[in-house]
Amino acid sequence: MGALTGINHSEDYSRIAQAIAFIQQNRLAQPNLATVAQHIGLSDSHFQRLFTQWAGISPKRFLQYLNIEYAKSKITQSKSLLDLTLDLGLSSSGRLHDLFVNLEAMSPGEFKAGGAGLQIRYGIHDTPFGKALIATTLRGICHLQFDGDEQTLRSEWANAEIVFGPQTTQPLCNLIFNPGTSGEPLTVWVKGTNFQVQVWRALLTIPFGEVTTYQRLAEAMGRPTAARAVGNAVGKNSIGYLIPCHRVIRESGELGGYRWGKERKTAILGWEASWGGDRP
Repeated sequence: MGALTGINHSEDYSRIAQAIAFIQQNRLAQPNLATVAQHIGLSDSHFQRLFTQWAGISPKRFLQYLNIEYAKSKITQSKSLLDLTLDLGLSSSGRLHDLFVNLEAMSPGEFKAGGAGLQIRYGIHDTPFGKALIATTLRGICHLQFDGDEQTLRSEWANAEIVFGPQTTQPLCNLIFNPGTSGEPLTVWVKGTNFQVQVWRALLTIPFGEVTTYQRLAEAMGRPTAARAVGNAVGKNSIGYLIPCHRVIRESGELGGYRWGKERKTAILGWEASWGGDRP
């Protein structure tokens, strides 16, 4: 898997997102390169170079990842993978590129304290999907939100000491968003109900570049009648991308909603598919 370089600027992602939104909205017409480039105000060659550097493939090939039939085929393929990882007891950790991600849940007492006595360091960083606020504690990463700000962080950790410390979180950002990067396991430290934590653990079993549905995730957890509750728990995830709630889509093959925007979900899934080596 190739490493991503040179596209960690929000301005670049903004143009990519505009292009993806335009391609998605007009996918039946299959707009050509010149039409998409003109829409976002770039020359054909500049747009081709920018997009290919970001996705590892051309815009035309990326379009195939937005096809509902392609999404349906990935749903079918991922069912056995999800069942296998859960059967092997891997629900407490997952793979992200070449990284292991360990999930730890705070105790009821820690939850009730609302972060009292806790120091949280955060930074706002460029990622392939725009700016993201990443926050961490001695226990692990506790927050990753696209387009996030300190106010949002404080609303979730009202009693904690919040410290701006991008020098602490930049190395984490580098690990998370560079395919092929290897290093020590990353730990995420979450607060939620027992059921929410169970869902977030299950999300970590969905492999990079794969997708599943809310219903199939519920079935894999042994809760086949709880698809709606699973969907609600997925939407409550506050550690975006690292706990991959973006990998859950509708049974129809449509992407469904996403806390940080449908265009961003499209961008992430297409980017993962292209860098994951599953080239159509």
